[in-house]
Amino acid sequence: MVWRDWLIGLIVVFAILVFLFIVSSRILFWEPFVSPSGSSLPSITAGDRYFVSKFAYGYSRYSFPFAIVPFEGRIWESPVERGDLAVFRKPPENEIDYIKRIVGLPGERIQVLEGILHINGEAVERERIEDFTSDYGRKIIQYIETLPNGHRYKILEAHGDEGVSDNTVEFTLPEGHYFAMGDNRDNSADSRVFGFVPKDNLIGKLSVVFWSGSESRLTWSTPD
Repeated sequence: MVWRDWLIGLIVVFAILVFLFIVSSRILFWEPFVSPSGSSLPSITAGDRYFVSKFAYGYSRYSFPFAIVPFEGRIWESPVERGDLAVFRKPPENEIDYIKRIVGLPGERIQVLEGILHINGEAVERERIEDFTSDYGRKIIQYIETLPNGHRYKILEAHGDEGVSDNTVEFTLPEGHYFAMGDNRDNSADSRVFGFVPKDNLIGKLSVVFWSGSESRLTWSTPD
């Protein structure tokens, strides 16, 4: 019957439109990621699933799947804010997606001394709070760190202030590069290890966690 053919046609068109919307949203707006480790505890847990806003910083080649769009630089670039949890391609290989917190901006001097982050020679404020309890029941030293712009978040110091990366040289960030650190300071390979993050490597900013790996349940939250 004619009406049945029309109905089938409308269903097919609707399905195609939904598919195109999902694909374009993932390419241009939001992309889901899964945290592979606990390097950003307590903000992000291993197994957490979260959406990343790809338009937060504008677009580079790494904003697109498999970096299939071959261009240099960023288009519609927006500033990165200190304290952002950002997803980026880990330099220098530029093949693996990492999520870390941006603590240093272009042109700044960054150093860690006895576990305390220093920006341009000034110690960043941190306040001791109750210990963090891991999934295995281990108690870990926990602080609230407050960046110069007022952004506050929790950090962990599993080895106190005597971890292998708790004392560094002073790094000077070149233009177009950022310093990224995991909140789980003694269990994070970050800019203290692999160097600065070029702005072209940025994929986007964490927008919302929609599934908690630690509690194995549906959630909807925005980490600090």
